[in-house]
Amino acid sequence: MRKAEVSIYIDELRPKKDGKCSVKIRVSFNRKRKYFSTGIDLTVDEFEKVFNAKRRTDEQKEIEEKILNFKSKANNIIKKLPLFTFDAFEENYLEERNTYNSVSVAFDKYIKQLEKEERVGTASSYKCAKNSLKKFKENLTFADVSTPFLKSYEDWMLKEGNNFTTIGIYVRSLRAIYNQQKIDNSLYPFGEAKDKYSIPIGSNIKKALTNEELAKIYNYKAESNSTKEMAKDYWIFLYLCNGINVKDFCLLKWGDIDGDMLTYNRAKTQRTKKGSKPILVALKEETLEIIKKWGQPATSKEDYIFPHLEIGMTAEKQRATYQQLTKTMNKYMKKICKELKINKNVTSYYARHSWATVMKRSGAPMAMISDGLGHSSVPITENYLDSFELEQIQEQTKALTEVFKKAN
Repeated sequence: MRKAEVSIYIDELRPKKDGKCSVKIRVSFNRKRKYFSTGIDLTVDEFEKVFNAKRRTDEQKEIEEKILNFKSKANNIIKKLPLFTFDAFEENYLEERNTYNSVSVAFDKYIKQLEKEERVGTASSYKCAKNSLKKFKENLTFADVSTPFLKSYEDWMLKEGNNFTTIGIYVRSLRAIYNQQKIDNSLYPFGEAKDKYSIPIGSNIKKALTNEELAKIYNYKAESNSTKEMAKDYWIFLYLCNGINVKDFCLLKWGDIDGDMLTYNRAKTQRTKKGSKPILVALKEETLEIIKKWGQPATSKEDYIFPHLEIGMTAEKQRATYQQLTKTMNKYMKKICKELKINKNVTSYYARHSWATVMKRSGAPMAMISDGLGHSSVPITENYLDSFELEQIQEQTKALTEVFKKAN
């Protein structure tokens, strides 16, 4: 039986706008040919120099090695197949490429999985990380992901105007993709050791309101049935319900209410944590009044409480709804706070941190606050509330200057 043959091919017939051509692996079998991209683009002249120049640069040698690795893997796959078919070869070849070479391809594979699971928000975050890495280095392979590379990427991100929070998000995404690959642990670049790369942690900026500011917002009178009144009432609802986020707020159903208790699961943790505990919320008179004012009539326990989502809505449409509602709420809350002379950029997130801070000030056990926020452990909550508000620091340190007055 004739054996499948593998060769390296540069697609001169379809040059790209920059004059470069795609370098491919060509597999021939029974007079049929199929081409598989290596993700490497070269001009014809560059291609000739990579393989035939007498004196080659280190970069040219590195490119040759990468291309030959693709060819070698293709040959190894053919040897392993009991019966060659292009379908069987392609399935194994793409899997091999994902695992051992292209970071971009591995990202695409995981993003596709996330989208299939309707985790569109997480998929969008991974797309941003992938695009950022691709912008920093084209044709990135897992062999390139080293401690020096990660430090260089961090420096580049900072020069591009990004903060450590964004860098942390993107690098954690890369680490998650890296962890999915079968790569020798001795090459692992992430960690706290001296020769490893430590992922930066964003600054924990406090976003809590004072008791006085909370009272101002609650007592603010907006035009009846206006968008501004809805935004204010929704914000108060988020605050009273353990700082629930807008997505979980939209997903609340009438069946989640039992008497004066509301029980829900955070969408953020439902898919990622086995046995994540439901969050219990004590419904206050004020909370029930907001439900009565803005909630929609219930025909079954599966109906959403608030009129923003519809049964059967796609995940993409749901996400667009959450984002638009968040944008609207934040827009009007900023207007309200400007009128109230609250000099803070109050968003929906302030409701969550304000709830946690007020509970902490009231002496509530840290374990109770942790459960209310849906954190996986008390230490996470302690880190979340690891410092006092600036206003409290100012108040508590007044005594330092009071002694000067007594001296007079």
